[in-house]
Amino acid sequence: MSLWRWIGIGAAVGALASLWPLTRSAALQNVEWSPLAKLAGKRASPTPPSLEGLDLLRMDVRPSEVTSPLPGGRTAVLTLDPVVQRAALRTMHKYRVPEAGVVAIAAKTGRVIAYASQVQGGDKFDVNARAEAPAASVFKIVTGSALIEKAGLKPSTEQCYRGGRSQISADELKADPARDKWCATLGTAMGRSLNVVFGRLAQKHLTPEDLTEMAGRFGFGTAVPFAVKNEASALKIPDEPVEFARTAAGFWNTSLSPLAGAVLAQTIANGGVALEPHIVSAVREGHETIYEFPSDPKVLRRAVQRETAEAVTTMMLTTVADGSAYKVFHDERGRSFLPNIEVAGKTGTLTREKENRHYTWLVAFAPAHDPEIAVAAVIVNTPEWQIKGPHLAREVLRAYFANQGRAGVTAP
Repeated sequence: MSLWRWIGIGAAVGALASLWPLTRSAALQNVEWSPLAKLAGKRASPTPPSLEGLDLLRMDVRPSEVTSPLPGGRTAVLTLDPVVQRAALRTMHKYRVPEAGVVAIAAKTGRVIAYASQVQGGDKFDVNARAEAPAASVFKIVTGSALIEKAGLKPSTEQCYRGGRSQISADELKADPARDKWCATLGTAMGRSLNVVFGRLAQKHLTPEDLTEMAGRFGFGTAVPFAVKNEASALKIPDEPVEFARTAAGFWNTSLSPLAGAVLAQTIANGGVALEPHIVSAVREGHETIYEFPSDPKVLRRAVQRETAEAVTTMMLTTVADGSAYKVFHDERGRSFLPNIEVAGKTGTLTREKENRHYTWLVAFAPAHDPEIAVAAVIVNTPEWQIKGPHLAREVLRAYFANQGRAGVTAP
C-alpha cells in the first residue's frame, strides 16, 4: 500500500456516502417564472445568461447593492450585503493585511453575504478561490465529525495526554499513566486545539480510510460549485501512524480555500447539509433586468447526520466561550463583542517558515443554536503583523449583527 492515500478516491466515496435522501421543493426543481418576469407578464428565459468572465475582484459597492461587470456591457447584481461587504474591505485596508480572504454565507439558504479579498503588492488574485492555505486545525472539524459519527464518541469523551502544544512527537502519542498528567474532553480539545488529544483519539478509533471518506463528504477533493472557478481543497492521508495522527490534528497534508471553509462552517450550521453558495441574484443589460436567478436553497449533499452536526456544534462553542478565540471575541474586561450571541467556531494556525508565511484561520457560525450566518476568514501574515484571521471574521460578524439591530452589538 502506498504511503499516501489521495483524496480523489475519498472524495468519490464520501460524495456517494453523503447522497442520502433529501427532498427538494418543487420550486427548486421547476423554476419557470422569475418574480420580475411575472410582473412583466413574460416568461423568464429557460437558459440563464452566462457568468463567464465574472471577476469578483471588481465590485461596485453602493449603499443599496453590490454589482460586478460582465462582458458585453452586462452587469451582475450580487447577493452581497453592502454593509457587511464594506466592513470586511475596511478591516483589510485598515490593518494593511498582506494577504487575506473572507467569505460569509447565509447558513440556511447559501446566499453569499460577504466576499472580500486583498493582496498587498505583487500580482492580484482572488484569495477566496485559492486552496493554497493549509487547513491547519480547522481540519479538526472533519476529524471530530468522524470521531462522533464513525467511532461513536461524544463531546464529553475524555482523553489523558501530555505535551503536543505545537507539535506531536511519536512518544507523546503513547499512553503512559505516570506521565499523562492532564485529561480533556473531546469538546475541550476542539475549543483549545489540543493536538495530541486529537492525534491519540484518531489513532485509537479511526483509519486512514475513515478520515478520507469523511473529508470527501465535506467536499475535500472537489471544487465548490460556484459562479467563479475555484481550487479544490486538497488532502492526502498518510498510512504511517504518527503522520496519520498529525494529519488528523491538522498538521499539514491539507489545504482549504476561504470559500470552501465557509461552506464547511455552513454545513455544520445547517445540521449537516451543505448548500451551494450563490452570489449572483440577477443580470442586467443597461437598466433592464434580463434574468433573475432563483433564490431557493440548492442542496449539494448531506455530509453528516444532524446529531453529529449538533455534537460538533457543542464542541465548537468552546472555541469562543473559553478557548483559542476567547480573547478576540472579548475585550480586556471580558465583555463580549457579540453579547447574547453564541458563536461556534474553530481556529487554525500554521507557519511556512521558509517562506515567512503565517496562516491564521477562523471558521464560525452564529447564533450557534439558530444559525443565520457562517463565515471563514484567513490572513497570511509575515513576521510583522497587526491582526489575524479570527479578528477579521469577528468584524464581519459584528457588522452583520449590528446591521440586524441586535441589542448591544456595535458596528466595527
